[in-house]
Amino acid sequence: MWHWMGNGFGWWFGMFGMALFWLVFAVALVWVIRAVWDRGPVREGPGRAPDSPLEILQRRYARGEIDRAEFEEKRRDLS
Repeated sequence: MWHWMGNGFGWWFGMFGMALFWLVFAVALVWVIRAVWDRGPVREGPGRAPDSPLEILQRRYARGEIDRAEFEEKRRDLS
């Protein structure tokens, strides 16, 4: 007479299914964490004023995109 596990395949499929479940769960968890992490801080939206030209200039100088002379010249132009 056949029981619910049949000829032993139920145990193997159950073990494979559980491993597959945890693998899919881990991949989904990593994907969600990376999606949230990569968004970074919200720069714009309701309640957040856009950056002023001086703030943009200061960030460009801090990143090294422009040198001190160019920074000072553009800062004088903005004032």
